[in-house]
Amino acid sequence: MTLSEKAAYIRGLADGLKLDESRDETKIIKSVIDLLSDMAMTIDDIESITDELSDTVDEIDEAVADIEDELYGETDDCDYDECDCCDDYDDEDVYYEVTCPTCGEVINVEEDVLLCGETKCPKCGEALEFDLSDVIDECDCDCEECNHDHDEEDVKF
Repeated sequence: MTLSEKAAYIRGLADGLKLDESRDETKIIKSVIDLLSDMAMTIDDIESITDELSDTVDEIDEAVADIEDELYGETDDCDYDECDCCDDYDDEDVYYEVTCPTCGEVINVEEDVLLCGETKCPKCGEALEFDLSDVIDECDCDCEECNHDHDEEDVKF
């Protein structure tokens, strides 16, 4: 039952009591019921507007995502067809924060992208390159893009 329906139900109950219209108590009760009805309609209107706004924001978000895909392509620029270094790692979504040195944008980069060595900043388009040769302890990768140094013992990012 909506708020408006509940307010209408209370109004019906009060009308069924056949209260004396000349009494002050009856005037107060009717005023409170009118106020409840007005508040219920206002809340219903707000909920309706909020639902419309939420739908509109969802549509805008999808449109922006489509535009970002058109402008920047996928966020990880590792070409999985050409780079085998990402195939040997787990599919868990591990992200690291990286700050673009050009625009200062803080972006979350997947571990696979870091291991492949480069991506683009989604804000300014600057190519971000990652040299992880000092932090990779083991790599089963044979691709030329990685150039991993296999001598280090600890993996740190």
